[in-house]
Amino acid sequence: MKKIHIIGLGLLGGSFALGAKKKFAELTITGYDIDPQNQKDAQTLDIISEVKETPDEDTDLVIIATPANKLGDILVKTLDVVGPNTLIFDVGSTKYKLTKLVENHPKRAQYLAAHPIAGTEYSGPKAAFGDLLDRKVMILCELEKTDLHLKEKAYELFDALNLKLRFMDPEEHDRHLAFVSHLSHISSFMLGETVLQKMADEKNIFDMAGSGFASTVRLAKSSPAMWAPIFSENKDNILNALDGYIANLSSFREKIAEGDVDGLSQEMTEINKIRNILDLEN
Repeated sequence: MKKIHIIGLGLLGGSFALGAKKKFAELTITGYDIDPQNQKDAQTLDIISEVKETPDEDTDLVIIATPANKLGDILVKTLDVVGPNTLIFDVGSTKYKLTKLVENHPKRAQYLAAHPIAGTEYSGPKAAFGDLLDRKVMILCELEKTDLHLKEKAYELFDALNLKLRFMDPEEHDRHLAFVSHLSHISSFMLGETVLQKMADEKNIFDMAGSGFASTVRLAKSSPAMWAPIFSENKDNILNALDGYIANLSSFREKIAEGDVDGLSQEMTEINKIRNILDLEN
């Protein structure tokens, strides 16, 4: 591993760079970001050594870590210009549209559809840190369409960063992420909005906000520039998830309105079973 080029120098792109630098000696990392300040910060923080709009001919890996609505155009343009020994992977939260977009590209075999389940509520190069990806899950889609020898370059990086690999169909990926990730962020944003609306009338409401509120609304601090495109790109799956969520909220509201304590207790007892799943995952 000699050269990596990163397009999008935010939390994920920056963390891949910092993590890789800890594992590979004499690694050169170049990068580009549409935001000039991000480029300056990435150089100051030693995330990249040089700003370049396109990768060198002998680059091993190109990592695309831009907002979801920019990924497609950037992926196609990058495939058009990379050398034959360069592998490109993206870290986007939606996969189906991307894989369909490049399915007939002459360099399709130089692309790996990837999604690390990692992040924080913070954004930008200053939020990046080298251990962000340690022991996190990396989902790979359509692995069989990526060149056998080129994907070894990605495996080398993933292994060095201690990522756990999982394999999924692109449609399955987007459908599942709508429920376990995208819906979580929508819920957090909407809780934050509801409380902010209440705060307009009652200025002391945050004095009563404990750790439960803080942990539930934490994701509302996430970058709108990143999440608005995700919601748009995965619209159909998210709408389906929202329909189920809203129906459950309405049903729960009815039980409260009717004073159905037993019904509330029984429903929450059933929901408590999720701890068994989460404890197994952890």
